Amino acid sequence: MFEYHGWVTIQATASGDDDAALLERLVDRVHRAIRDAGDFDLVDLRWSAGMPMLHIAGFDKHGGHLATEILNLFTRAGELAPGSYGLLYTWDDQDTENDNNFRVHRMARGQVTEREDPHLTPVAPTVLDTYEL
Repeated sequence: MFEYHGWVTIQATASGDDDAALLERLVDRVHRAIRDAGDFDLVDLRWSAGMPMLHIAGFDKHGGHLATEILNLFTRAGELAPGSYGLLYTWDDQDTENDNNFRVHRMARGQVTEREDPHLTPVAPTVLDTYEL
């Protein structure tokens, strides 16, 4: 099973003082990237209090291909809007190196890095009583 939950606050710059027209164009580009990326369980791009935000989440029985697409979409949002920040949590029980671990992809200033998760890892016994391959 592949599980993913993520969010991005979309910004043109890290100053937080973005030109409204520029931000609109960036949101349109992110929207096109979402449309081109594929079909995910939950993808929500909307404005809240004048700020654009993206949420993605879902499950897939076989995460291999979908895992790559989700990470590519998350990364692409940061490339298109280089002031953006957010987190993407993933757990892929078919990843032989991390099958008992959540992985965290952190976006800061549009750049994505992968981190170990200190909150839900190891999945067993933190979240599940037991876990077997």
